Amino acid sequence: MAPPPSANLPLTERILALAKTLQFAWFSGHLVLLLCIFRYSLSFITYNYTSRWARFSYRTAFLSAALTYGIVVYKTWRSRQKVGAKNLGAVGILSDENVQYLLMALVWLLSPQYSLAMLPYGIYSVFHVLTYTRNNVIPTIQPSKPPAGASPGAKSQSTNPIAEVIGNFVKQYYDMSMSIVSILEIMLWFRLFLSAIFFQRFSWILISVYTAFLRTRFAQSSHVQDAFRDLELRIDSVVGAQGNPPAVRSAWDVVKNVTRQFHDVTDISKYMNGSAVPKKTS
Repeated sequence: MAPPPSANLPLTERILALAKTLQFAWFSGHLVLLLCIFRYSLSFITYNYTSRWARFSYRTAFLSAALTYGIVVYKTWRSRQKVGAKNLGAVGILSDENVQYLLMALVWLLSPQYSLAMLPYGIYSVFHVLTYTRNNVIPTIQPSKPPAGASPGAKSQSTNPIAEVIGNFVKQYYDMSMSIVSILEIMLWFRLFLSAIFFQRFSWILISVYTAFLRTRFAQSSHVQDAFRDLELRIDSVVGAQGNPPAVRSAWDVVKNVTRQFHDVTDISKYMNGSAVPKKTS
């Protein structure tokens, strides 16, 4: 993340310099996404989620998500071009989590509304907005100045209290929030599965695309793996309870075996020639 403008500049010039950066457009996209989710939530809790404003908020939220992840993908591509890195190929590009979230944002943008799909993006945006505010917005508006008599390049030891609160919040709740994101993404698969059962519009296409997305998330995210493991243990406990007929346990065993076979067949590491999978940088 680029550093804030020089503290020696006037406030207006610092703000203008910050607003001209591509990173500020990324920050603005996340902020707009959060505002759209808030506006859509008002319509959802009043059962007006099919209204014109609700549809506008929903589409704008995913348009903003596509913008933010598109910026990250572009910056990653540009940095690779500068250092002359070799082409990753299609599998390598699609293994980048930013590319995955960009593609899914475009899918949700063009698909029928699924309210649950906004929540993982919203949680990510909360932390992106907070981090950018702490590292860039606050130092731009109220820069820390070195103490009197210090050398010109010295940094101030004082910390803005708001920035400190934000830093503590991010540090304390980030891992828990990523676990919540993983649970929401799994819940969304079951929501799409229900739609597919009833042959709702584009449901089978959506669940196919989303299954590929979630499979890749499982390969790259320990939080998703933990969420699936916890889900399996919970279902094992329910199915294995005394009084359940053997047919229920047998059916659950079949589901687990089919799932494991799907996991083995779709293991992308087999097609990566041993190269490392790119990790998310946003």
